[in-house]
Amino acid sequence: MSAAVALQARRGHSRAELRRKLGRRGYDEAAVEAALARLVERGLQSDGAFADAHVRRRSRSLGPLALSAELTARGVDRDLADRAMARFTVERQLASAVKLAERLCGNTRYASYRELLHAVGARLMRRGFSMPVARAACEALWNGTSDTAEA
Repeated sequence: MSAAVALQARRGHSRAELRRKLGRRGYDEAAVEAALARLVERGLQSDGAFADAHVRRRSRSLGPLALSAELTARGVDRDLADRAMARFTVERQLASAVKLAERLCGNTRYASYRELLHAVGARLMRRGFSMPVARAACEALWNGTSDTAEA
């Protein structure tokens, strides 16, 4: 139990992550399951709260596709992941994508909107944003810094 609490105190973990980490440290399955049940009972671990916090924290640099994949990799139940992702609305996605696009651009000046879209838009999509959101973020960035979009 003390090892589980120590792990949880460093950062929030999903139930599956705690199970895997405690198993690697040599604790037997019964002890791990008992410790996890006590954590949940005492309100120290919740996959729903973990998913919400993960989406809130990582949504500054990742889109919904990447966030969903991360939650799945961390063992969060699909329904809980979907509920957490529902709070990452399209408006929030766009705001996040615009801020990220500004950081990705840095001091680089692009000669055309198409060049901006190919460079920054592609990077946004690799980070899990959909094409429409990446395009809208690039348009917002282009319109804020130059004339009009060419593409």
